[in-house]
Amino acid sequence: MTTHIRNFCIIAHIDHGKSTLADRLLEQTGTVSNRELKTQMLDDLDLERQRGITIKARAVVMKFKRGGQNYELNLIDTPGHVDFQYEVSRSLACCEGALLLVDAFQGVEAQTVANAFAAMEHDLKIVPVINKIDLDYARPDEVAEEMMNSLGTDPDECIRVSAKTGQGVEALIDAIIEHVPAPTGDPSAVLQAMVFDSNYDDYRGAITYVRIMQGTVRKGQKIRFLRAGANHEIVELGQFAPARQPCEELHAGQVGYLICNIKSLGDVHIGDTVSIPGDAAAKPLPGYSRPKRMVYCGLFPSDGQNFSDLREALERLAINDPSFEFEPETSDALGFGFRCGFLGLLHMEIVQQRLENESDIDLVQTAPNVTYEIVNKRGETLMIHKPQDVPDPGDIEEFRQPIVRCNVIVPGEFIGAVMKLCQERRGIQKSQEYLGAQRAMLTYDIPLAEVVYDLHDKIKSCTRGYGTLDYEMVGYEPADLCRLDILVNGKRVDALSVVCNRADADRRGRAVAKRLKQEIERHMFEVAVQAAIGSRVIARETVPAMRKNVTAKCYGGDITRKRKLLQKQKEGKKRMKAIGNVEISQKAFMAVLSDSEND
Repeated sequence: MTTHIRNFCIIAHIDHGKSTLADRLLEQTGTVSNRELKTQMLDDLDLERQRGITIKARAVVMKFKRGGQNYELNLIDTPGHVDFQYEVSRSLACCEGALLLVDAFQGVEAQTVANAFAAMEHDLKIVPVINKIDLDYARPDEVAEEMMNSLGTDPDECIRVSAKTGQGVEALIDAIIEHVPAPTGDPSAVLQAMVFDSNYDDYRGAITYVRIMQGTVRKGQKIRFLRAGANHEIVELGQFAPARQPCEELHAGQVGYLICNIKSLGDVHIGDTVSIPGDAAAKPLPGYSRPKRMVYCGLFPSDGQNFSDLREALERLAINDPSFEFEPETSDALGFGFRCGFLGLLHMEIVQQRLENESDIDLVQTAPNVTYEIVNKRGETLMIHKPQDVPDPGDIEEFRQPIVRCNVIVPGEFIGAVMKLCQERRGIQKSQEYLGAQRAMLTYDIPLAEVVYDLHDKIKSCTRGYGTLDYEMVGYEPADLCRLDILVNGKRVDALSVVCNRADADRRGRAVAKRLKQEIERHMFEVAVQAAIGSRVIARETVPAMRKNVTAKCYGGDITRKRKLLQKQKEGKKRMKAIGNVEISQKAFMAVLSDSEND
């Protein structure tokens, strides 16, 4: 029964043609008619279509007849960007094979190598595919050699296709059926299924995506989510083709969805195991390792009112994307909001845009920062997710920053420029190897804080768009770091605090103080804008007071009259400064936050 099922995913670097190849496979197998077919068929989020990138992994079943046999091909389309690596790892756990897609012109890129090794760790059968062979400047033979040098694939086994024109796609389907092993699993055993994704429907509740490992599941059956410890009755089940297509049962090896009218968001966990209620339930599957959140920032409703709306929107989004986390926090400057953890800067941007588009919430976002480790004088190790939590300098024994190993693949002529850039970011070179005559892979250990802001953009700039970056966490190392505070009128503005290297603190402090001086509106008293490390002020700018000519009515006469009026004005300003509050507008906050990101 399972011998005619093939479960596979497509893995590749960003923009190498995964979604286009998925369109051709849907067309070739007759899953979608020509009338219904549109480009990037599986990218159904508005944001995916606007940006032209895949953000969420999508599953689809394709029925195909070959040699008189009916085959069921389950494809899981995955994202290519490094920030969505967690989506890829979840897809790999549900498959027996992977199509490793490489652009016939760009060749092996950083994310290609990372994804290939991830597939090897999951013991998947890798089918190498060279895409875009229809391009005039394609170089499939050189790319096949690059794949052999860096990934150990056989050049003769590489299947050459054009996802745009459909050339070679039929041969690719034959290769999937021949090379990808059929799933193992006994349809008559006790039910054991893995939850690999889910999303929330306002009318149907949580829709759970599952891969059946053992046993059979039927409509109307009672099931149990082992991790959540909750029992539910299946109201509907089916497969994606690519829209939801209900059926009566799913058996071992198949991929599909379950709807149980689950309204409580805490009952669905990605990586959970579905089995039967009672003592005869199957053992829980290993699930997924928890994703490491690397970048944190605060999200606040812009008007300070819709706090409960923001909480509901975040809870709904967390069902669909479990790789970000959030907890409530309060800011003196911005009011009530949430501290959110993300896998990277693009992930942060996508979550913010999805909240704004899908839930219609206007957000203010604080400057992003990475997680640090601090050992205090008492020997305790603290994880610091926001600069405000950094203790006083006198209580810090050791300040550690996260280090990532960056693999940068660049054409030979740009090696010098990339080396200079990595050294400016305090990188330590680990290795350099050539993938072919023209391309090299440089490996550097760089502090994560130096990577997340704009290293990717800078590499693209200095290599004219040909350089690619992939990074993975190595660990924490001691560094000379400090917390830089911004004080306005003697009061600390918590939303503008940052952790930075001590050598950069003066430059960054001056830049923020200058920017704030331009943005803060003038008051009736002068306002001091200061940057400080602990109690030591390192930069200061002064917003001058509005001036009123109180002596204008004195036409001549004794000088003591003018002095008396000026003294009275001086005392009034002093009293006003002591009790007055400085209003920092939302526009000023946004200007300074965006500026400190680019700094």
